[in-house]
Amino acid sequence: MRSSIDLKDRILFEDNHLIIVNKLPGELVQGDKTGDHTLADSVKEYIRRESAKPGNVYLGIPHRLDRPVSGLVIYTKTSKALSRMSEIFRSKTISKEYWAVTEKPPKASKGTLTNFLAKNEKQNKSYVVDESQKGAKSSTLHYNVLSKSDRYTLIGVSLETGRHHQIRAQLSNMGSIIKGDLKYGAKRSNPDGSINLHSRSTSFIHPVQQTEINITAPCPNESLWQFFEGSV
Repeated sequence: MRSSIDLKDRILFEDNHLIIVNKLPGELVQGDKTGDHTLADSVKEYIRRESAKPGNVYLGIPHRLDRPVSGLVIYTKTSKALSRMSEIFRSKTISKEYWAVTEKPPKASKGTLTNFLAKNEKQNKSYVVDESQKGAKSSTLHYNVLSKSDRYTLIGVSLETGRHHQIRAQLSNMGSIIKGDLKYGAKRSNPDGSINLHSRSTSFIHPVQQTEINITAPCPNESLWQFFEGSV
């Protein structure tokens, strides 16, 4: 279990309405069937301690990241902020950039991918399918190559749609499989079970204050991530 002291060093933004945290790979954004301690639990503990609040602490969760993914996660401290942040996500008036380290570079250094994706619930995996398949949803992302090492490629990704495992499925379908992502065809896993996908930055108008928010999340403290972070 991560301590609140560790968490404090990973808080990227905080006010009375929002708290934005840099998630470690392997952390759960919210509870699931495993019953494992979550980042939301840690954030509540931090708020309870810092604010000396008795009883239950409210925490809204307007979006999530997959467990093996790292990077910024937005939580809300009030129900008003939650409803407004949820509307910001729904209306796509928020920009988010992800960084992905892939085993192979794409054929083109930048481009747009549009595919139809369908989720297999039993496998917890999404597949690129024909648009006529039941459950198929149109999915679009934009990508550009940011840097290369001798073995890997750093790709910046921005989403137009927010489908289940969208970046993982679409990059794999393109032939640029994310490092460590066994589910989508990676050659081998990462030692810590992570995949090299990082929620890097976001920009949006604050749901209450109406000020512009621009946040960047440092990459995980791991040699390959540190190499790429220093090369861009």
